[in-house]
Amino acid sequence: MRYTAKRGFTLVELLVVIAIIGVMMAMTVPAIQASREMARRNTCQSNLAQLMLAMQSYETAFESFSAGVTNPTGPIRSEAIGQHQGWLIHLLPYVDEGNAYRLIDFSKSVYDPANAPVRELTIGLFRCPSDPGDERAVSSYAGCHHDVEAPIDVDNRGVLYLNSHIRREDVSDGLSHTLFVGEKRQELGDLGWMSGTRATLRNTGLRINDESGAGTQAPSPTYVGGFGSSHSGGAMTGFGDASVTFISDTIDVQIWQQLGQRADGKLLNFSTAD
Repeated sequence: MRYTAKRGFTLVELLVVIAIIGVMMAMTVPAIQASREMARRNTCQSNLAQLMLAMQSYETAFESFSAGVTNPTGPIRSEAIGQHQGWLIHLLPYVDEGNAYRLIDFSKSVYDPANAPVRELTIGLFRCPSDPGDERAVSSYAGCHHDVEAPIDVDNRGVLYLNSHIRREDVSDGLSHTLFVGEKRQELGDLGWMSGTRATLRNTGLRINDESGAGTQAPSPTYVGGFGSSHSGGAMTGFGDASVTFISDTIDVQIWQQLGQRADGKLLNFSTAD
């Protein structure tokens, strides 16, 4: 009677199989991560599109765009002192958050305890899913108040600034050529989505994702800063015609500043490929 020996894996063969599996995993994981980031980026784009449509609806109802921030005096300081009613508040009825809007006491500061329940509310539409920050009641999106770094005040050249009520005809450079809203990175000390400070307003004085203006120390209360995102290579932006586009952080500085000004009267040589 003959017996046939059963042959198993040798140690070398087992190591080769493990190595192949490791290589396959190394190739698969980045693809999965890239796919997830693309999904997050698409969600971010959808968020901005909804905000821009809400802004259009507000303009149709009131014949002007909402103020970037409402406050008795300026310039605005990024401190929890003042009225500081930001532009996102006025869009609440147009993004299915009517209950939150009705619970706001507009006679008081956004930091007043009476407004705490709404101020502490997490609104998913206001957050980019790629934002790694832990704070929930903040916004990943900021309105453009100016084309250079300067305090938020009544003389800014953007669309959303202190006590502004810009009409369509005031945006003489064209709605499709004027930046209204863009992404911003979450930072320590963010005053929340209700606050019309640098928490929800930025300018095009710095290139996208350029944080050099803040310096190595805490910025001054009147420092505003630029736009930025956790997406690789740029940030999502919304324009006055309700279009949303991804702009590279290598965009020409002069063009970027032109996009932040509503009425400079200059020709704009810009495409989404820039």
